[in-house]
Amino acid sequence: MSEYTNVRIAIEDRVAILTLDHPPVNAFNRATVADLDAAMDELIANDQVKAIVITGAGDFAFVAGADINEIGAVKDGAEAMEFIQKGQSAFNKIENSPKPVIAAINAVALGGGLELAMACHIRIMADRARVGQPESNLGIIPGWGGTQRLARLVGSSKALEMILTGDMVNAQEAFRLGLANKVVPAGQVLAEAKGLAKKIAAKSKLTNEATLHAVVGGLKVTLTEGLKLEADQFTQLIGSHDTTEGVAAFLGKRQPKFTDN
Repeated sequence: MSEYTNVRIAIEDRVAILTLDHPPVNAFNRATVADLDAAMDELIANDQVKAIVITGAGDFAFVAGADINEIGAVKDGAEAMEFIQKGQSAFNKIENSPKPVIAAINAVALGGGLELAMACHIRIMADRARVGQPESNLGIIPGWGGTQRLARLVGSSKALEMILTGDMVNAQEAFRLGLANKVVPAGQVLAEAKGLAKKIAAKSKLTNEATLHAVVGGLKVTLTEGLKLEADQFTQLIGSHDTTEGVAAFLGKRQPKFTDN
């Protein structure tokens, strides 16, 4: 694996753990975004990786937001657009990953941190975590997907309330809103995320890819188009080794042995 300045990667049982490590609070500067983007490229291309967990180093933050000094140094519209496009591109890559990506939100996830978490397919949150889009306190708006993904996850009214006020919500409220799949004690969040990732990694790569393509892609089109997408993905699996094996294993009352073919 490549060496990065602000990202660490470990691989266990076909699960990659990507840790954002930019002390003290893992704030997103340009270098961290570039490391995240390059690391995702590497993990997506790695045939030994079937699922990815993203978390933050330390006890204080998953990601506490973007580097305010870098935002303050942006001088004009062209530079602002470049800054926004870099973050959006990195997070779009996560959302469109053919491999499931799980956010292990170990502490606060604010601004770009929440935007990163929302780009992931599944979110496990520590019970002490808090999340929010506080950009309005700086006189700006979320720019790395917050205005779009938050509204899709919690509804437009709640998204507007959170963005316009800049207020944070705790883990329990995040779960109620649908921002978190599960809330666990702080010391268990990474283990919970890794356990879930390993369970998913035990399935066929073909099935995981088809599921992500149908669900993520289906949210971007009409229901009619989404149903066509679903049918296409289902049809493409028929005749594969893993589909044949899965059916045979079920009928034979045994565990399937998937080969990702």
